[in-house]
Amino acid sequence: MSELAPTIDAFDGADTRRRVKALLTSSVGNLIEWYDVYAYAAFALYFSGSFFPKGDPVAQQLAAASLFAVGFLVRPLGSILFGYAADRYGRRNALTVSIMLMCFGSLMIAATPTYASIGVGAPILLALARIVQGISQGGEYGTAITYLSEVAQPGRRGFYSGVWYVALIGGQIGALLVLLILQKIFLTPDELRAWGWRIPFVIGAGIALYGYFLRRDMPESALFREAEQVVRAENSWRALGRNWRRMVMVIGITIGGTSAFYTYATYMQKFLKLSVGLSDDDTTAVTFAALVFAACLQPLYGALSDKIGRRPMLIAFGICGTLGTYPLLSTLQQTKSPWIALLLICCAWAIVSGYTSITGIVKAELFPTAVRAMGVGIPYALTVALFGGSVDSVALWFKNEGMETGFYWYATGCIFISLCFYLAMRDTKTHSRMAEHI
Repeated sequence: MSELAPTIDAFDGADTRRRVKALLTSSVGNLIEWYDVYAYAAFALYFSGSFFPKGDPVAQQLAAASLFAVGFLVRPLGSILFGYAADRYGRRNALTVSIMLMCFGSLMIAATPTYASIGVGAPILLALARIVQGISQGGEYGTAITYLSEVAQPGRRGFYSGVWYVALIGGQIGALLVLLILQKIFLTPDELRAWGWRIPFVIGAGIALYGYFLRRDMPESALFREAEQVVRAENSWRALGRNWRRMVMVIGITIGGTSAFYTYATYMQKFLKLSVGLSDDDTTAVTFAALVFAACLQPLYGALSDKIGRRPMLIAFGICGTLGTYPLLSTLQQTKSPWIALLLICCAWAIVSGYTSITGIVKAELFPTAVRAMGVGIPYALTVALFGGSVDSVALWFKNEGMETGFYWYATGCIFISLCFYLAMRDTKTHSRMAEHI
């Protein structure tokens, strides 16, 4: 299997093509993984009644959102298992296993009987499927961004980080596209609620299997190969412990960004339906268009970070997010126009993309090769479990209690916490540990 050399300045054409191919292969696998996760969020409006007793739609969505959050709670376990494997035995092997686990989780959801058929066993099986997906996803993030950072050209890591995040957002775009096609062409709303919601999970399992064949032939990064002997001679947990301050920094960097991302990437569909009052079709169309806009921003912002640095981008996100989240969400709640709603959400993405486009590469640049996958993945997974995957549940709880604006302040507070870390950190573009083995 070929390897990708970590040269710094000069790249011949063949080397560049190998790097681009490796990055695209990794990104496609990432898109597939995230499609499977977002299919749950996108179709929750249709399948929640199949797993939970009939009742108030907000209560049903809250129950479905709680199981969505369960997958995030087990992410740290996936980060530990797959991160350790990636740092000890190679990035490619860990990524290959993680995508097969996601395939199994999607098949479980597609095949799970409804509450009417097996009673309480239905939501239990759904929760088990989300646990399987969560373990897979926990291992995916840290390992995938580690691989990307090690095969990307050093002077263009920000740009490639943005491309990688396009794939992540592309997963949700794909899930919403499937929903749009089913809504507009093939199925009625009643058919979607009865059985059509299973279709995206069957598709997800199929494309995850395709992702396995892509990943098993990926070249291993030369940075890992160079550090492999050092890694084998070192106690991984002791080495990770020496980097505890950087792990705390990952937590601080992530709190505000992950809460903002999941607000606009997963909760927004429910917000537009339940709070703004848009129709099913308008809700899906607005969410889809906003995500396409967000995807276009990622490589542009990433490339900008290669010029001006990572820290200015994060600080801009922190300041604008702290000042703008409450006005954006409160104005959005009052509008009844899908066009105004789209404009406001696009404004939000113009802010949030200062974080999303470069967050992965910032974290990777904090750690040496020997513990990069665990150093990025474990604190990230812990933070996302608490502040990312819980967004839908927290927002719906505030709404259920008649205090919806409380969530706006909650999201603002999360971003402000991260802003404090952005102001205190050094710029990882000029203070990177990518070349260090341990």
